[in-house]
Amino acid sequence: MKTFRRCPHWILALLMVAPGLVTVPEVEAARLKDVVEIEGVRDNPLTGFGLVVGLNGSGDSSAAFTNQSLKMMLERMGISADQQVKVKNVASVMVTATLPPFARQGSKLDVMISSLGDAKTLQGGTLILTPLKGADGRIYAVAQGPLIVGGFSAGGGGASQQKNHPTVGRISAGATVEKEIEFELNKEQQLQLSLRNPDFTTANRIVQSINDVFGKPLASARDSGTIALVIPPDYQGKVVNFVSRLESVQIDPDQRARVVLNERTGTIVMGENVRVSTVALAHGGLSIKIREEPRVSQPNARSQGATVVTPGGAVSAEEKDARVLEMPEGVTLGDLVRGLNGVGVTPRDLIAILQSIKAAGALQADLEIL
Repeated sequence: MKTFRRCPHWILALLMVAPGLVTVPEVEAARLKDVVEIEGVRDNPLTGFGLVVGLNGSGDSSAAFTNQSLKMMLERMGISADQQVKVKNVASVMVTATLPPFARQGSKLDVMISSLGDAKTLQGGTLILTPLKGADGRIYAVAQGPLIVGGFSAGGGGASQQKNHPTVGRISAGATVEKEIEFELNKEQQLQLSLRNPDFTTANRIVQSINDVFGKPLASARDSGTIALVIPPDYQGKVVNFVSRLESVQIDPDQRARVVLNERTGTIVMGENVRVSTVALAHGGLSIKIREEPRVSQPNARSQGATVVTPGGAVSAEEKDARVLEMPEGVTLGDLVRGLNGVGVTPRDLIAILQSIKAAGALQADLEIL
C-alpha cells in the first residue's frame, strides 16, 4: 500500500528571492533501494599509470618520470633507447575507472585520463595499453584507445585561448574487464543492509516495513546504520527475485532537524522538523553616509597669498525602524519563514538571524554553513 506525506525531508529549498513560503506537492514515500545499500554490492575504484602518445608537441617537456616510462616501454618492445630521450609528443597520465558490481570478463568500462606532468593539452592523443589495479594491487582491467577531450588550448605569438580543461580526457568503453570480483549473490543465506543516512527511527521503520511486506520477522536492526536480513526458504537460490521485491518496499525515512546555509549564494535549506523555542527578534539597520565638500579659500587681491583648498564634509546617520517579532515556543518551519518575511529580511539578513537564534540556544536544529 502506498503512503503519502505532506512534506518530505530535505525537499524544501527556500530560495529567498521573494517573500512567501515555498509549497511542495504531495509525493510518494521513498523506496528502500534509495535509502540503503546491500553489503557486498558496490562499485570498486580502479587506477593506473599510463602514457598518452600522438600529441602535437603539447606533451610533457621536462618530466623525468615520463622519459623513464617511455624508455621502459620501448625496452619491453625490444627497442633500445637512450636514457636522455625526450619526446614532446608523449604525456604521463593517471587513468581511473569504476568497476561496477557483478562485472564479468569482457565487460567494457569508461575511463578518465588526467595529465600528471606539464602537458599543455591531451587533444588528439591515444592512450597506450594501461593495466588498472584495485585497492588490493591486483589487475582487474586494461585500458587503451583514443581520447576525447572536452576542451581546447591554442595560442601563438604571445596570445592564447583555452576552453574547459584540455589536460583531462575520457575514453568511452575504453577499458576491458580481465578479472572478476568473486561474489555469488545466490549463495548467500543472509543479507546486510547499510543505511546511507544512519538514523534509529529510519532503521526501525525499515524493519517494520520489511516484516509487514513478507509477513515474517526477517529483518532486525543491529544499530542505527545496519539491518540484518534473513533470506526466507522460498527465495533460497533466488536471491535476485528477493532483492527485487525488497527494493520496492516503501519507506518513510526520518532525519535530524537541520538548517543548511550557503553564505556565498544566499541559499537556505531547512528540514521539515526545524523548531524554534520562545524568542524575541528585532531587525533593523544603521545607514551612515559621508559626503565630502571641499572648500576653496581665495586670498585678497592685494595680498600675496595663494589659493588654498581646505577639506570639508558632512556626516549623516539614519537608523531604520526596527520591528520586534515574538515567536512562541514550538513554531514550525512555515511559521518561522512567514515571521521572518514579515519583518522584511533579505537572504543575507536571514542567515545572520538564524546564526543568532542558534547562538541563543533557541534553534532546535543543526546549523551547517557551507
